[in-house]
Amino acid sequence: MSVDLKLRTYTAEQIAQAAGGQLALFGGADGSEIVTAVAIDSREAGKGVLFAAIKGERNDGNDFIPQAVEAGSSCFLCQFVPDAAKSSGKPFAAVIVDDTVAALGKLASEYRNHTKAKFVAVTGSVGKTTTKEFIYAVTSAAFRAYKTQGNYNSVIGLPLTVFGIGPEDEVAVVEMGMSALGEIETMSRIARPDIALVTNIGTSHLASLGTRENICRAKMEIRLGMPEDGILLLNADEPLLAAEAERLPKKPRLLSVYNHTGDFRAVNIRQKPDGIVYDLIYSNKAVTNVEVPALGRHNVYNSLAAYAVGVLLGMTDDMIRRGLKTFVGADMRQNIYDVGGITVIDDCYNASPESMRAAVDVLVAMAGERNARPAALLGDMLELGEYSRLMHDQIGQYVAQMGVQKLFCFGMTADIVAEAAIKKGIRAENVFVCLDTRDAQGMADMILGALEPGDILLVKASRAVAAERVIECMKKRRLRKKK
Repeated sequence: MSVDLKLRTYTAEQIAQAAGGQLALFGGADGSEIVTAVAIDSREAGKGVLFAAIKGERNDGNDFIPQAVEAGSSCFLCQFVPDAAKSSGKPFAAVIVDDTVAALGKLASEYRNHTKAKFVAVTGSVGKTTTKEFIYAVTSAAFRAYKTQGNYNSVIGLPLTVFGIGPEDEVAVVEMGMSALGEIETMSRIARPDIALVTNIGTSHLASLGTRENICRAKMEIRLGMPEDGILLLNADEPLLAAEAERLPKKPRLLSVYNHTGDFRAVNIRQKPDGIVYDLIYSNKAVTNVEVPALGRHNVYNSLAAYAVGVLLGMTDDMIRRGLKTFVGADMRQNIYDVGGITVIDDCYNASPESMRAAVDVLVAMAGERNARPAALLGDMLELGEYSRLMHDQIGQYVAQMGVQKLFCFGMTADIVAEAAIKKGIRAENVFVCLDTRDAQGMADMILGALEPGDILLVKASRAVAAERVIECMKKRRLRKKK
Protein backbone atom coordinates (compact mmCIF):
# COMPACT_ATOMS: atom_id res chain seq x y z
CA MET A 1 0.00 0.00 0.00
CA SER A 2 1.34 3.43 -0.99
CA VAL A 3 0.27 6.16 1.43
CA ASP A 4 0.23 9.84 0.52
CA LEU A 5 1.60 12.18 3.18
CA LYS A 6 -1.09 14.82 3.73
CA LEU A 7 0.30 16.61 6.80
CA ARG A 8 3.82 17.34 5.59
CA THR A 9 6.53 16.22 3.19
CA TYR A 10 10.12 15.21 3.98
CA THR A 11 13.53 15.57 2.42
CA ALA A 12 15.94 12.67 2.52
CA GLU A 13 17.99 14.57 5.13
CA GLN A 14 14.92 15.02 7.35
CA ILE A 15 14.06 11.32 7.05
CA ALA A 16 17.60 10.37 8.10
CA GLN A 17 17.31 12.61 11.15
CA ALA A 18 13.84 11.35 12.15
CA ALA A 19 14.60 7.67 11.51
CA GLY A 20 18.07 7.72 13.07
CA GLY A 21 19.78 6.54 9.90
CA GLN A 22 22.93 7.29 7.89
CA LEU A 23 22.31 9.27 4.70
CA ALA A 24 24.05 7.91 1.59
CA LEU A 25 23.88 9.74 -1.75
CA PHE A 26 24.24 8.25 -5.23
CA GLY A 27 24.29 9.52 -8.81
CA GLY A 28 24.58 13.18 -7.90
CA ALA A 29 21.74 13.29 -5.33
CA ASP A 30 22.14 15.99 -2.67
CA GLY A 31 19.69 14.91 0.08
CA SER A 32 17.03 17.46 -0.79
CA GLU A 33 14.85 14.94 -2.62
CA ILE A 34 11.21 15.50 -1.61
CA VAL A 35 9.13 12.59 -0.32
CA THR A 36 5.33 12.91 -0.64
CA ALA A 37 4.33 9.26 -0.10
CA VAL A 38 5.52 6.05 1.56
CA ALA A 39 5.39 2.50 0.19
CA ILE A 40 6.63 -0.90 1.33
CA ASP A 41 6.05 -2.60 -2.04
CA SER A 42 8.53 -1.81 -4.81
CA ARG A 43 5.70 -2.11 -7.35
CA GLU A 44 4.25 1.09 -5.88
CA ALA A 45 7.53 3.00 -6.16
CA GLY A 46 7.62 6.19 -8.21
CA LYS A 47 8.42 9.88 -8.15
CA GLY A 48 8.16 11.27 -4.64
CA VAL A 49 7.65 7.83 -3.04
CA LEU A 50 9.86 6.72 -0.16
CA PHE A 51 10.38 2.99 -0.59
CA ALA A 52 10.88 1.35 2.81
CA ALA A 53 12.71 -1.88 2.05
CA ILE A 54 11.66 -4.49 4.61
CA LYS A 55 13.24 -7.90 4.98
CA GLY A 56 10.50 -10.51 5.27
CA GLU A 57 10.41 -14.26 5.76
CA ARG A 58 10.38 -14.98 2.03
CA ASN A 59 11.68 -11.86 0.30
CA ASP A 60 14.13 -9.12 1.18
CA GLY A 61 12.82 -5.72 0.15
CA ASN A 62 16.37 -4.40 -0.09
CA ASP A 63 16.89 -6.61 -3.13
CA PHE A 64 14.12 -4.73 -4.96
CA ILE A 65 15.69 -1.29 -4.63
CA PRO A 66 17.06 -1.37 -8.23
CA GLN A 67 13.51 -1.87 -9.58
CA ALA A 68 12.25 0.97 -7.39
CA VAL A 69 15.02 3.23 -8.70
CA GLU A 70 13.98 2.43 -12.26
CA ALA A 71 10.35 3.18 -11.33
CA GLY A 72 11.34 6.70 -10.28
CA SER A 73 11.79 6.59 -6.50
CA SER A 74 14.69 8.77 -5.37
CA CYS A 75 14.63 8.08 -1.62
CA PHE A 76 14.95 4.79 0.26
CA LEU A 77 14.79 3.57 3.85
CA CYS A 78 16.85 0.40 3.82
CA GLN A 79 19.53 -1.77 5.37
CA PHE A 80 21.81 -1.85 2.32
CA VAL A 81 21.89 -0.67 -1.29
CA PRO A 82 22.44 -3.34 -3.98
CA ASP A 83 25.24 -2.74 -6.49
CA ALA A 84 22.71 -2.75 -9.36
CA ALA A 85 21.08 0.36 -7.88
CA LYS A 86 24.42 2.08 -7.27
CA SER A 87 25.52 1.50 -10.87
CA SER A 88 22.24 2.71 -12.40
CA GLY A 89 23.56 6.25 -12.69
CA LYS A 90 20.27 7.68 -11.46
CA PRO A 91 20.30 10.13 -8.55
CA PHE A 92 18.82 8.84 -5.31
CA ALA A 93 19.31 9.01 -1.56
CA ALA A 94 19.31 6.06 0.83
CA VAL A 95 18.81 6.25 4.57
CA ILE A 96 20.75 3.25 5.87
CA VAL A 97 19.43 1.75 9.14
CA ASP A 98 19.91 -1.45 11.13
CA ASP A 99 16.17 -2.23 11.21
CA THR A 100 13.86 -0.79 8.57
CA VAL A 101 10.68 -1.60 10.51
CA ALA A 102 11.94 0.19 13.61
CA ALA A 103 13.10 3.15 11.52
CA LEU A 104 9.72 3.35 9.77
CA GLY A 105 8.11 3.49 13.21
CA LYS A 106 10.39 6.37 14.26
CA LEU A 107 9.44 8.29 11.13
CA ALA A 108 5.75 7.65 11.79
CA SER A 109 6.17 8.84 15.37
CA GLU A 110 7.61 12.11 14.09
CA TYR A 111 4.73 12.41 11.60
CA ARG A 112 2.29 11.89 14.50
CA ASN A 113 3.55 15.20 15.94
CA HIS A 114 1.89 17.12 13.11
CA THR A 115 -1.73 16.18 13.79
CA LYS A 116 -4.07 17.45 16.49
CA ALA A 117 -6.34 14.42 16.10
CA LYS A 118 -7.29 12.50 19.22
CA PHE A 119 -5.97 8.94 18.96
CA VAL A 120 -8.09 6.02 20.14
CA ALA A 121 -6.21 2.70 20.19
CA VAL A 122 -7.86 -0.72 20.40
CA THR A 123 -6.34 -4.09 21.22
CA GLY A 124 -7.54 -7.40 22.67
CA SER A 125 -7.66 -11.08 21.82
CA VAL A 126 -11.11 -10.98 20.22
CA GLY A 127 -13.21 -8.23 18.70
CA LYS A 128 -10.51 -5.66 17.90
CA THR A 129 -11.68 -4.92 14.39
CA THR A 130 -15.38 -4.94 15.19
CA THR A 131 -14.81 -2.63 18.16
CA LYS A 132 -12.71 -0.35 15.96
CA GLU A 133 -15.59 -0.19 13.48
CA PHE A 134 -18.07 0.59 16.27
CA ILE A 135 -15.84 3.39 17.59
CA TYR A 136 -15.42 4.77 14.07
CA ALA A 137 -19.20 4.73 13.55
CA VAL A 138 -19.80 6.54 16.84
CA THR A 139 -17.08 9.17 16.48
CA SER A 140 -18.08 9.86 12.86
CA ALA A 141 -21.39 11.20 14.18
CA ALA A 142 -19.58 14.21 15.70
CA PHE A 143 -16.06 14.36 14.25
CA ARG A 144 -14.07 13.87 11.09
CA ALA A 145 -12.88 10.35 11.91
CA TYR A 146 -10.13 8.18 10.44
CA LYS A 147 -9.47 4.48 11.05
CA THR A 148 -7.09 1.63 10.45
CA GLN A 149 -7.82 0.10 7.06
CA GLY A 150 -8.00 -3.67 6.61
CA ASN A 151 -5.45 -5.53 8.70
CA TYR A 152 -2.88 -2.72 8.97
CA ASN A 153 -2.62 -3.28 12.72
CA SER A 154 0.97 -4.52 13.05
CA VAL A 155 4.35 -2.91 13.70
CA ILE A 156 4.52 -2.41 9.91
CA GLY A 157 0.87 -1.60 9.29
CA LEU A 158 0.40 0.91 12.12
CA PRO A 159 3.05 3.35 10.82
CA LEU A 160 1.35 3.25 7.41
CA THR A 161 -1.95 3.99 9.13
CA VAL A 162 -0.41 7.00 10.87
CA PHE A 163 1.02 8.29 7.57
CA GLY A 164 -2.50 8.28 6.11
CA ILE A 165 -3.93 10.85 8.55
CA GLY A 166 -5.07 14.10 6.94
CA PRO A 167 -5.16 17.69 8.26
CA GLU A 168 -8.95 17.59 8.59
CA ASP A 169 -9.06 14.43 10.72
CA GLU A 170 -10.13 15.02 14.34
CA VAL A 171 -10.22 11.44 15.68
CA ALA A 172 -8.00 8.54 14.61
CA VAL A 173 -9.14 5.04 15.59
CA VAL A 174 -6.22 2.64 15.34
CA GLU A 175 -6.14 -1.11 15.86
CA MET A 176 -3.15 -2.90 17.38
CA GLY A 177 -2.54 -6.61 16.97
CA MET A 178 0.49 -8.60 18.04
CA SER A 179 2.22 -11.94 17.92
CA ALA A 180 4.92 -11.33 20.53
CA LEU A 181 5.72 -9.31 23.61
CA GLY A 182 6.94 -5.80 22.88
CA GLU A 183 5.03 -5.23 19.66
CA ILE A 184 2.08 -3.36 21.15
CA GLU A 185 4.46 -1.23 23.22
CA THR A 186 6.21 -0.26 19.99
CA MET A 187 2.91 0.71 18.36
CA SER A 188 1.68 2.56 21.43
CA ARG A 189 4.83 4.69 21.53
CA ILE A 190 4.28 5.58 17.86
CA ALA A 191 0.56 6.40 18.14
CA ARG A 192 0.61 7.81 21.71
CA PRO A 193 -3.11 7.14 22.20
CA ASP A 194 -5.26 9.60 24.15
CA ILE A 195 -7.72 6.79 24.82
CA ALA A 196 -6.67 3.12 24.83
CA LEU A 197 -8.89 0.06 25.12
CA VAL A 198 -8.24 -3.61 25.86
CA THR A 199 -11.33 -5.59 24.83
CA ASN A 200 -10.52 -8.95 26.45
CA ILE A 201 -7.88 -11.62 27.01
CA GLY A 202 -8.40 -14.85 25.12
CA THR A 203 -6.34 -17.82 24.04
CA SER A 204 -5.04 -16.71 20.65
CA HIS A 205 -1.22 -16.65 20.59
CA LEU A 206 -0.84 -19.30 23.28
CA ALA A 207 1.59 -21.01 20.92
CA SER A 208 3.98 -18.05 21.06
CA LEU A 209 3.23 -16.58 24.50
CA GLY A 210 2.49 -19.72 26.50
CA THR A 211 -0.08 -18.44 29.01
CA ARG A 212 -3.08 -16.13 29.18
CA GLU A 213 -1.17 -14.10 31.75
CA ASN A 214 1.53 -13.41 29.16
CA ILE A 215 -1.14 -12.50 26.60
CA CYS A 216 -2.58 -10.04 29.13
CA ARG A 217 0.87 -8.61 29.73
CA ALA A 218 1.35 -8.11 25.99
CA LYS A 219 -2.05 -6.43 25.54
CA MET A 220 -1.51 -4.12 28.52
CA GLU A 221 1.56 -2.68 26.77
CA ILE A 222 -0.94 -0.40 25.02
CA ARG A 223 -0.78 1.99 27.97
CA LEU A 224 2.99 2.51 27.71
CA GLY A 225 2.84 5.17 25.01
CA MET A 226 -0.10 7.09 26.48
CA PRO A 227 0.30 10.69 27.66
CA GLU A 228 -0.15 11.45 31.35
CA ASP A 229 -3.74 12.54 30.82
CA GLY A 230 -4.56 9.49 28.68
CA ILE A 231 -7.54 7.32 29.59
CA LEU A 232 -7.38 3.52 29.67
CA LEU A 233 -10.55 1.44 29.19
CA LEU A 234 -10.63 -2.18 30.37
CA ASN A 235 -13.21 -4.98 30.34
CA ALA A 236 -14.00 -5.54 34.03
CA ASP A 237 -15.68 -8.89 33.30
CA GLU A 238 -12.29 -10.36 32.35
CA PRO A 239 -10.59 -11.38 35.64
CA LEU A 240 -7.08 -10.78 34.33
CA LEU A 241 -7.95 -7.24 33.26
CA ALA A 242 -9.88 -6.57 36.48
CA ALA A 243 -6.75 -7.56 38.40
CA GLU A 244 -4.63 -5.24 36.27
CA ALA A 245 -7.05 -2.40 37.01
CA GLU A 246 -6.52 -2.93 40.73
CA ARG A 247 -2.74 -2.78 40.37
CA LEU A 248 -2.47 0.35 38.23
CA PRO A 249 -1.66 3.58 40.10
CA LYS A 250 -3.99 5.55 37.83
CA LYS A 251 -7.35 3.82 37.79
CA PRO A 252 -8.75 2.98 34.34
CA ARG A 253 -12.39 3.26 33.31
CA LEU A 254 -14.14 -0.11 33.39
CA LEU A 255 -16.68 -1.67 31.03
CA SER A 256 -18.95 -4.46 32.21
CA VAL A 257 -22.06 -6.54 31.79
CA TYR A 258 -21.71 -8.67 34.93
CA ASN A 259 -19.35 -6.69 37.17
CA HIS A 260 -21.24 -4.05 39.13
CA THR A 261 -18.12 -1.93 39.56
CA GLY A 262 -18.04 -1.01 35.88
CA ASP A 263 -18.04 2.70 35.04
CA PHE A 264 -20.07 1.82 31.92
CA ARG A 265 -22.51 -1.06 32.52
CA ALA A 266 -24.84 -2.69 30.02
CA VAL A 267 -27.97 -4.17 31.63
CA ASN A 268 -31.31 -5.60 30.52
CA ILE A 269 -29.89 -6.99 27.28
CA ARG A 270 -32.46 -8.08 24.67
CA GLN A 271 -31.99 -9.82 21.36
CA LYS A 272 -33.88 -8.58 18.28
CA PRO A 273 -34.07 -10.24 14.84
CA ASP A 274 -31.69 -7.63 13.41
CA GLY A 275 -29.60 -6.70 16.44
CA ILE A 276 -29.46 -6.15 20.18
CA VAL A 277 -30.90 -3.62 22.61
CA TYR A 278 -29.69 -2.83 26.12
CA ASP A 279 -29.83 -0.19 28.80
CA LEU A 280 -26.68 1.60 29.89
CA ILE A 281 -25.67 2.91 33.29
CA TYR A 282 -22.85 5.43 33.60
CA SER A 283 -22.10 8.57 35.61
CA ASN A 284 -25.06 7.87 37.90
CA LYS A 285 -27.57 7.95 35.08
CA ALA A 286 -29.38 5.42 32.91
CA VAL A 287 -29.70 5.48 29.15
CA THR A 288 -32.48 3.17 27.98
CA ASN A 289 -32.92 1.21 24.76
CA VAL A 290 -29.47 1.54 23.21
CA GLU A 291 -29.92 -0.08 19.79
CA VAL A 292 -27.06 -1.89 18.07
CA PRO A 293 -27.38 -3.30 14.52
CA ALA A 294 -25.32 -6.43 15.25
CA LEU A 295 -26.07 -9.83 16.74
CA GLY A 296 -24.59 -11.56 19.78
CA ARG A 297 -23.73 -10.71 23.37
CA HIS A 298 -20.12 -10.12 22.36
CA ASN A 299 -21.31 -7.09 20.41
CA VAL A 300 -22.72 -5.66 23.63
CA TYR A 301 -19.11 -5.31 24.81
CA ASN A 302 -17.92 -3.99 21.43
CA SER A 303 -20.61 -1.32 21.22
CA LEU A 304 -20.32 -0.49 24.94
CA ALA A 305 -16.65 0.37 24.38
CA ALA A 306 -17.64 2.68 21.52
CA TYR A 307 -20.26 4.33 23.68
CA ALA A 308 -17.67 4.95 26.40
CA VAL A 309 -15.25 6.47 23.89
CA GLY A 310 -17.99 8.78 22.66
CA VAL A 311 -18.71 9.95 26.22
CA LEU A 312 -14.99 10.50 26.92
CA LEU A 313 -14.73 12.62 23.76
CA GLY A 314 -17.61 14.80 24.92
CA MET A 315 -20.35 13.48 22.65
CA THR A 316 -23.99 13.59 23.72
CA ASP A 317 -26.07 10.44 24.16
CA ASP A 318 -28.11 11.33 21.06
CA MET A 319 -24.96 11.68 18.96
CA ILE A 320 -23.66 8.33 20.19
CA ARG A 321 -26.97 6.56 19.53
CA ARG A 322 -27.03 7.99 16.03
CA GLY A 323 -23.48 6.80 15.42
CA LEU A 324 -24.15 3.26 16.70
CA LYS A 325 -27.01 2.87 14.23
CA THR A 326 -24.63 3.50 11.32
CA PHE A 327 -22.32 0.62 12.28
CA VAL A 328 -21.38 -1.68 9.41
CA GLY A 329 -19.35 -4.82 10.08
CA ALA A 330 -16.07 -5.44 8.32
CA ASP A 331 -15.78 -8.02 5.54
CA MET A 332 -16.10 -11.67 6.57
CA ARG A 333 -17.27 -10.72 10.04
CA GLN A 334 -20.85 -11.78 10.71
CA ASN A 335 -22.11 -10.89 7.24
CA ILE A 336 -25.39 -12.63 6.47
CA TYR A 337 -26.73 -13.56 3.05
CA ASP A 338 -28.68 -16.18 1.14
CA VAL A 339 -27.14 -19.01 -0.87
CA GLY A 340 -29.82 -21.02 -2.63
CA GLY A 341 -32.28 -20.63 0.24
CA ILE A 342 -29.66 -21.39 2.91
CA THR A 343 -28.91 -18.45 5.22
CA VAL A 344 -25.13 -18.17 5.55
CA ILE A 345 -23.44 -16.34 8.43
CA ASP A 346 -20.06 -15.45 6.96
CA ASP A 347 -17.67 -15.03 9.92
CA CYS A 348 -14.57 -16.26 8.12
CA TYR A 349 -12.05 -13.58 8.96
CA ASN A 350 -10.52 -15.30 11.97
CA ALA A 351 -11.28 -17.61 14.87
CA SER A 352 -10.33 -18.34 18.46
CA PRO A 353 -12.11 -20.50 21.05
CA GLU A 354 -13.82 -17.40 22.44
CA SER A 355 -15.01 -16.06 19.10
CA MET A 356 -16.09 -19.55 18.00
CA ARG A 357 -18.40 -19.85 21.01
CA ALA A 358 -19.77 -16.35 20.45
CA ALA A 359 -20.49 -17.14 16.80
CA VAL A 360 -22.22 -20.42 17.70
CA ASP A 361 -24.36 -18.49 20.19
CA VAL A 362 -25.44 -16.10 17.42
CA LEU A 363 -26.21 -19.04 15.11
CA VAL A 364 -28.38 -20.82 17.66
CA ALA A 365 -30.22 -17.64 18.65
CA MET A 366 -30.97 -16.80 15.02
CA ALA A 367 -32.14 -20.34 14.29
CA GLY A 368 -34.45 -20.20 17.30
CA GLU A 369 -36.01 -16.94 16.18
CA ARG A 370 -36.60 -18.30 12.66
CA ASN A 371 -37.54 -21.82 13.70
CA ALA A 372 -34.73 -23.05 11.45
CA ARG A 373 -32.12 -25.80 11.68
CA PRO A 374 -28.70 -24.55 12.83
CA ALA A 375 -25.63 -25.91 11.03
CA ALA A 376 -21.98 -24.95 11.29
CA LEU A 377 -18.85 -25.23 9.18
CA LEU A 378 -15.97 -24.90 11.66
CA GLY A 379 -12.36 -24.85 10.55
CA ASP A 380 -9.02 -24.93 12.32
CA MET A 381 -8.22 -22.44 15.07
CA LEU A 382 -4.52 -21.66 14.86
CA GLU A 383 -1.80 -20.37 17.22
CA LEU A 384 -3.05 -22.43 20.19
CA GLY A 385 0.15 -24.40 20.65
CA GLU A 386 -0.01 -27.34 23.05
CA TYR A 387 -3.62 -26.44 23.90
CA SER A 388 -4.84 -26.93 20.34
CA ARG A 389 -6.25 -30.44 20.73
CA LEU A 390 -7.99 -29.61 23.99
CA MET A 391 -9.60 -26.46 22.67
CA HIS A 392 -10.81 -28.02 19.43
CA ASP A 393 -12.27 -30.85 21.52
CA GLN A 394 -14.06 -28.29 23.71
CA ILE A 395 -15.51 -26.53 20.67
CA GLY A 396 -16.88 -29.83 19.38
CA GLN A 397 -18.55 -30.41 22.74
CA TYR A 398 -19.92 -26.87 22.84
CA VAL A 399 -21.49 -27.15 19.40
CA ALA A 400 -23.30 -30.31 20.48
CA GLN A 401 -24.43 -28.82 23.78
CA MET A 402 -25.86 -25.77 22.01
CA GLY A 403 -28.01 -27.90 19.72
CA VAL A 404 -26.30 -27.46 16.36
CA GLN A 405 -27.89 -30.14 14.19
CA LYS A 406 -25.38 -30.52 11.35
CA LEU A 407 -21.67 -30.00 11.71
CA PHE A 408 -19.06 -29.67 8.97
CA CYS A 409 -15.47 -29.93 10.21
CA PHE A 410 -12.78 -28.49 7.94
CA GLY A 411 -9.02 -28.78 8.39
CA MET A 412 -6.28 -30.65 10.19
CA THR A 413 -8.21 -30.71 13.47
CA ALA A 414 -11.53 -31.64 11.89
CA ASP A 415 -11.53 -35.17 13.30
CA ILE A 416 -10.98 -33.84 16.85
CA VAL A 417 -13.96 -31.48 16.64
CA ALA A 418 -16.11 -34.16 14.99
CA GLU A 419 -15.32 -36.87 17.54
CA ALA A 420 -16.03 -34.53 20.48
CA ALA A 421 -19.34 -33.43 18.97
CA ILE A 422 -20.47 -37.00 18.36
CA LYS A 423 -19.57 -38.03 21.91
CA LYS A 424 -21.67 -35.12 23.19
CA GLY A 425 -24.74 -36.12 21.22
CA ILE A 426 -24.70 -35.03 17.58
CA ARG A 427 -25.62 -38.04 15.47
CA ALA A 428 -22.66 -39.35 13.49
CA GLU A 429 -24.54 -39.15 10.18
CA ASN A 430 -24.93 -35.40 10.74
CA VAL A 431 -21.21 -34.77 11.13
CA PHE A 432 -19.06 -34.31 8.02
CA VAL A 433 -15.26 -34.15 7.92
CA CYS A 434 -12.81 -32.77 5.37
CA LEU A 435 -9.20 -32.78 6.55
CA ASP A 436 -7.81 -31.12 3.41
CA THR A 437 -8.47 -27.37 3.37
CA ARG A 438 -7.43 -27.29 -0.28
CA ASP A 439 -10.65 -29.13 -1.12
CA ALA A 440 -13.08 -26.24 -0.71
CA GLN A 441 -15.32 -27.63 -3.45
CA GLY A 442 -15.57 -30.99 -1.74
CA MET A 443 -16.58 -29.30 1.51
CA ALA A 444 -19.14 -27.17 -0.35
CA ASP A 445 -20.64 -30.26 -1.97
CA MET A 446 -21.00 -31.94 1.44
CA ILE A 447 -22.86 -28.89 2.73
CA LEU A 448 -25.16 -28.57 -0.26
CA GLY A 449 -25.94 -32.27 -0.11
CA ALA A 450 -26.82 -32.17 3.58
CA LEU A 451 -28.63 -28.85 4.01
CA GLU A 452 -32.01 -27.69 2.77
CA PRO A 453 -33.53 -24.28 2.03
CA GLY A 454 -34.42 -22.63 5.31
CA ASP A 455 -31.37 -23.95 7.18
CA ILE A 456 -28.86 -21.54 8.71
CA LEU A 457 -25.12 -22.16 8.27
CA LEU A 458 -22.34 -20.53 10.26
CA VAL A 459 -18.95 -20.51 8.52
CA LYS A 460 -15.99 -19.74 10.80
CA ALA A 461 -12.27 -20.59 10.89
CA SER A 462 -8.88 -18.98 11.34
CA ARG A 463 -7.77 -16.67 8.53
CA ALA A 464 -5.22 -19.12 7.09
CA VAL A 465 -8.00 -21.61 6.35
CA ALA A 466 -9.71 -19.14 3.98
CA ALA A 467 -13.10 -20.73 4.63
CA GLU A 468 -14.77 -18.11 2.44
CA ARG A 469 -13.67 -20.27 -0.51
CA VAL A 470 -16.26 -22.82 0.56
CA ILE A 471 -18.99 -20.19 0.41
CA GLU A 472 -17.87 -19.13 -3.06
CA CYS A 473 -17.96 -22.75 -4.22
CA MET A 474 -21.48 -23.08 -2.83
CA LYS A 475 -22.58 -19.98 -4.73
CA LYS A 476 -21.08 -21.18 -8.00
CA ARG A 477 -22.65 -24.63 -7.67
CA ARG A 478 -26.07 -23.07 -7.04
CA LEU A 479 -25.67 -20.78 -10.06
CA ARG A 480 -24.80 -23.71 -12.31
CA LYS A 481 -27.90 -25.58 -11.09
CA LYS A 482 -30.10 -22.60 -11.97
CA LYS A 483 -28.73 -22.53 -15.50
